[in-house]
Amino acid sequence: MKKKNAVSAVLAVTMLTAAILPGCSSGGDSGVTEIEILQYKPEAATYFDQVEDEFNKTHNDIHLTISSPNDASTIMRTRFIREDYPDIIGIGGDINYSYYVDAGILADVSDYAGLADINESYIDILENLEIVPTDGTYGVPYVANAAGILYNRDMFEEHGWEIPETWTELIDLCEDIQAEGILPFYFGFRDTWTCLAPWNALAVGLAPSDTCQRVNAGETTFTEEYRETAEKCLELVSYGPEDPFAYGYNDACTAFANGESAMYPIGSYAVPQILSVNPDMNIDSFVMPGNDNAADNTLNSGVDLMFAVTEECENKDAALEVIDFLLEDDNIQAYIDDQNAIPCKTGDFQLASELDGMTSFIESGNMTDYQDHYYPSEMAADALIQTFLIDKDVDAFLNDFDTRWQRYNRDIIREVQEYNEEHGTAE
Repeated sequence: MKKKNAVSAVLAVTMLTAAILPGCSSGGDSGVTEIEILQYKPEAATYFDQVEDEFNKTHNDIHLTISSPNDASTIMRTRFIREDYPDIIGIGGDINYSYYVDAGILADVSDYAGLADINESYIDILENLEIVPTDGTYGVPYVANAAGILYNRDMFEEHGWEIPETWTELIDLCEDIQAEGILPFYFGFRDTWTCLAPWNALAVGLAPSDTCQRVNAGETTFTEEYRETAEKCLELVSYGPEDPFAYGYNDACTAFANGESAMYPIGSYAVPQILSVNPDMNIDSFVMPGNDNAADNTLNSGVDLMFAVTEECENKDAALEVIDFLLEDDNIQAYIDDQNAIPCKTGDFQLASELDGMTSFIESGNMTDYQDHYYPSEMAADALIQTFLIDKDVDAFLNDFDTRWQRYNRDIIREVQEYNEEHGTAE
């Protein structure tokens, strides 16, 4: 299949660092089909080593190799440039997935029977990431995560604090916590990426879910759509440490684990780090109540890991058999237990107790993808938000956000607008 010119600009930047990497084998004369997975979550390497071992013990006709390098995204792009494609890639549901679909790198798996067992909300999340509507389905969602507010369950029970369901109730709760001489929130904003956690959790309820697509289409601006998110994010930070930028992610996890704050606005991915400091901590979570109407709240959840077969895979049936194995309930439950994840597959799975407060949103499918999954990495939105939270200038921040978006997203904007001119709409 002919790929788009230079695959895409985002892939081309890795050409200078390209290294000679081994290609995939189709099995040769052995009669055994070789399938390679390159996946981007090194923290789950032990799990994938176990999956690889178990698969190879139980399959004589397919040999599976799973790689989990620290720099998987760079390696993927380098290999794409060299047209040396893994059979399956394991990636997150973010803008890189958008680029790969747009470049024709991924195979259409819409006929794959296993998709029938996937929560429709997560399939929709992937479809919405497409730069322009593309017929077919190009990834199999595996697990998700969620972001909202973690809280110290024992501390809440001791003081009789109730879980807030509206923005007003959240601010009132913060005032009550402060009155007890306790810090409401801890932040780790020295690490810029952590600024995205409360930002995303607020934005999913306060801005339209298709904000980025509509900006690309020239139908709105971030200045118009993000003002309330920016103002409330700034207000939230006022209930944290005097200098929230003095502490990094590990500092914030440690402080929360040690009872130095009642709450921590971060994703479910932080729970293992927190429990490594205080294994006995009783943690629960709730959805960020950014609205004054509780019915308007939605869980900030996205696809944390999906599997996609590459278009150049010579043994797609074998690749899908591997994905079948990964989707077996026991394997998914093992991943959930290891990584505190949320399954994208429907079924009777046991979620971590730290997600109890979010379960009703998960079960009902009331979930909205992270807004930053649409942000180009070159824009450095996390650093932009960090600067805003330091300077506290909403107007300057929103203007800068719009300006940077136009600069770093111009190729996508042009593609979307050309599509709209031809088809009338990108929806």
